[in-house]
Parts: sequence; C-alpha cells; structure tokens
Amino acid sequence: MTELVLDSLQRRMRTMHGLYYQATSSMDLEHVNHFEREGVLPIAFSLFHYTNMEDASFMLISGMPPIWNPEWQERVRMAIDDHGKHRTVEEMIHQRIGDYEAFKAYQREVFQRTEDHLATMDPDDLLRVLIVPPYPPQVASTYSARCAGPEGITVLDGFECWLYQHGLRHMGEIELARGLVGLEGMTS
Repeated sequence: MTELVLDSLQRRMRTMHGLYYQATSSMDLEHVNHFEREGVLPIAFSLFHYTNMEDASFMLISGMPPIWNPEWQERVRMAIDDHGKHRTVEEMIHQRIGDYEAFKAYQREVFQRTEDHLATMDPDDLLRVLIVPPYPPQVASTYSARCAGPEGITVLDGFECWLYQHGLRHMGEIELARGLVGLEGMTS
C-alpha cells in the first residue's frame, strides 16, 4: 500500500510544481509585485512564501538543510527576507521579488530536490513519525496536527499537509490574484 501512496504523492507533487512553473512563466515582475490595495497580499508573497516553506519543511522530512541562504537572498533580493508565516498581512503586503529570474531558479532548485527525494524514497519511510504528541503550542494549532493520527505527524502527513495541500492553497491564491493583474486562471 505504501508504494501506491508514494506513487500518487510523486505524481501530485510533480503536477502541482508544474502549475507553479506555468504560473511563473506566464507572469512578469510587474505582475508578481503588483500592489492591489491594503490587506491584499501580492503574488510575490504567495510565490516566495510557499517555495520557502517547502524548502524549510523539507528539512524536517529529510534532514537536509534548506537551500535558502544569504547568497540566494543576495541574488533574489526579497524585500522581506522571511516566508512570513508568523508575520501579519500588514507586514507582508510589502513583500516584493527583486530579481524574478533568480527567484525562478531558486524555486526550480527547491522543487527538483523534493521530486528527486520522492523518486528515490523508500515507501515505508512515509510511516516514520516526525513529531510526537503532545505537540508544542506552535504545532498544536496547525492543519498537520489536526490531520495526524495518534502516533503523531508522519512523513506522509508532512508531505501531504506541509507541501502538497499547502502548495495548492497558495496556488489558488495565485490564480485568483492573476485576475487582479489582468491575467487568466490556469485550471478549471
């Protein structure tokens, strides 16, 4: 059964990453940095937030350090060098990408690392527990804690919640925001 689940997860992650590639290839820096109005996050927020969160979350799943470092920040030049998970909308409406091509290179590296890991992963590793209950306060209120079984948050929960479901949520935001900058959605 774990082989079937892993195969499905590999295909879903590859497809979701493909939606991000389609979105980034059909937008330019003006689109992603567009400021609509107070309280509405720019596309730059959703793009960097999700990619940087996949990068950071992957460390918990695989033990590999994040790719994002001062050299990437110097290349990409994010206005706010933070994924913004613990920041307010009022702070993160100021998020902008400085070098869009460098951002896309960072995104490709993050996504490819995840896909490469899934391609060589032992299916039984999906059952490995990453975080056991009782959860610390910062984890206890999360979607992944709500989804987890009694043993705790597993590698499968991490991939499903932290990467796949989280990524689709932000892709939905990006698709909606594309309409605000005069672009069409990408899926039906």
